[in-house]
Amino acid sequence: MATVNLLLHPVRMRVIQTLVGAGELTTAQLRERLPDVSPATMYRHVATLTQAGILEVVHERPVRGTVERSYRVRQDEALVDEEARAGMTKDDHRQAFTVFTGAMMTDLDRYLSREDADPAQEGVLYRQGAVWATPEEFSALVEELEALVARRTGHAPGDGRVRHIISLALVPDKAAGEDPVS
Repeated sequence: MATVNLLLHPVRMRVIQTLVGAGELTTAQLRERLPDVSPATMYRHVATLTQAGILEVVHERPVRGTVERSYRVRQDEALVDEEARAGMTKDDHRQAFTVFTGAMMTDLDRYLSREDADPAQEGVLYRQGAVWATPEEFSALVEELEALVARRTGHAPGDGRVRHIISLALVPDKAAGEDPVS
């Protein structure tokens, strides 16, 4: 598993999010999707993620005296595992959540900046809900959500499919003085 600092760097997180569900992309294709990231920065962060085993090289082909590589995310490695999360401080969580929500805002902004963006027609959705759950029920809910998304990640582009980005944040909402064990 990757370290928190490795995954939660703003540019690296955006690279990972761009590749997730996109199959494989070259660095040039990543730059097209993330035009605000300079070429040097893009190459440096792709190299860092590849060296860490989070990205893997899928294809290499010679192009004008250099080698063009196609990358994909190794989703099993692109996770901050339970042990790493347990070692995070409250400030680490604040920073991680800031990077996470910033990446979501960038995704939405990139989408809304398109001339043909039609949020109502294309199913843009942001919603919050609340559930009351014991620790066991909550663990089961998390497993169900992860399994549900995992079942859909194997689909490839084509056949009218549009890539949708699904972001999930789970935050306990304990009211002051609430007894969590009743």
